[in-house]
Amino acid sequence: MAIWGWGAEGRAAHRAVRSRLPALALTLLCSASEAAEAAKTGDDALTIVTGVDAIRLSGFDVVIKSPGISPYRDDVRAAQAASTIFVGGTAIWLAENPDVRTVCVTGTKGKSTCTALIAHLLRAAGHRTALAGNIGMPLLEMLDVAPAPEFWAIELSSFQTRDVVASGTRPEVSVVLNIFPEHLDWHGDEARYVADKLALVQLAMPQRAVLNANDPALKSLDPPGSELRWFGVPPGWHVRDSQVCVGERSERVMDLRELPLHGGHNGSNLCAALAAIDALGLDARAMASHAASFTPLPHRLQWLGADAGIGYVNDSISTTPHASVAALQAFADRRVAIIVGGHDRGVDWAPFLAHIAAKPPVAVITQGANGPRIHTLLEAATPRPKTVLAAAEGLESAITLAITALEGDGIVLLSPGAPSFDAYRDYAERGSHFARIAGFTDASETGIAGLGMG
Repeated sequence: MAIWGWGAEGRAAHRAVRSRLPALALTLLCSASEAAEAAKTGDDALTIVTGVDAIRLSGFDVVIKSPGISPYRDDVRAAQAASTIFVGGTAIWLAENPDVRTVCVTGTKGKSTCTALIAHLLRAAGHRTALAGNIGMPLLEMLDVAPAPEFWAIELSSFQTRDVVASGTRPEVSVVLNIFPEHLDWHGDEARYVADKLALVQLAMPQRAVLNANDPALKSLDPPGSELRWFGVPPGWHVRDSQVCVGERSERVMDLRELPLHGGHNGSNLCAALAAIDALGLDARAMASHAASFTPLPHRLQWLGADAGIGYVNDSISTTPHASVAALQAFADRRVAIIVGGHDRGVDWAPFLAHIAAKPPVAVITQGANGPRIHTLLEAATPRPKTVLAAAEGLESAITLAITALEGDGIVLLSPGAPSFDAYRDYAERGSHFARIAGFTDASETGIAGLGMG
């Protein structure tokens, strides 16, 4: 048996295997930089290998693979053809816990906030609830927890949804928020990305599927073997005139302005959370008011503070152009200089360009590996955006250019619309750097509240 990857998921897999099979001869496949850290475990039955190819992978019966490693790689497919089984930590956990009450949440954007909202609302109503998954707490970190939670709120990335299928376990509730192109380098193309996302409802056969009626990729779905619940339109949970409503007659339940989150998309996230709670057979109406005490997650339209008339918003989690558009919409009534750009995944920036043309911000500052491409697209746009367009060498330069463009009044908005891998370890490191440059060190170090048991 081998474990492939030594990030949070790989380390959790190692501890889980050792909890069950303390003496098993185990191989760790990892990078050279990870090998030194792994050696500190003191596990005498662990062999650490830094070179991976199809022949080596084919030498194992089972490989526990970290989510960031694509199953569509040539070496993985060759090993599979030689009968190697690849499995993810999510599949292992679900197979060990087939009877727990789970709410599994995915979507291109909003899945962390929605999952955390579900956990928060359930806990506020007195239900012991675990918050885990892609949000920052690997499920394998939570084997054999006692006392057992009543509910599990689980965030799943597109890298993990097929693990649910592989586990053979049906979630009680599966939620899909939206589908936009992302992670095309991992999935190979947009069609496969969509299929992998939708596997959570199309193949995993949850007891109840909760879907966004306003998303073009979702509104025509009819998941086999699942009771279907819609949000975003009556009679499901929906937003009307800044009110969170439910029912055919749009019964008003909560003023959206009480929600401590920016942006209309977070109204949709709350509606999804309430629909999921209803799907559990609980009274979501009675729980809705607890959303007012929700602690927003860092790096997601996170208000850092203001200085000398300039406000700073950290939306580093924004890794698609659609997310950058949502960020601009959240501050549509303010003067905004938006900073975009990062690792280039080759996604289409047309939706961003269309929004800029219709509702131009004060400035667009481009940076990162795909900054020049975005800059060229904006320069060539017809009609030319009525906005300041500037190119920066890095984040510090981008902030300076944004402040200059705002002339003492407005918001510097970091919403890159691209991953961070060209310059940072992850979106959190990028967001923390932005906050430190802006002078808000304490805010930059805020973690996600409520992970694990609660």
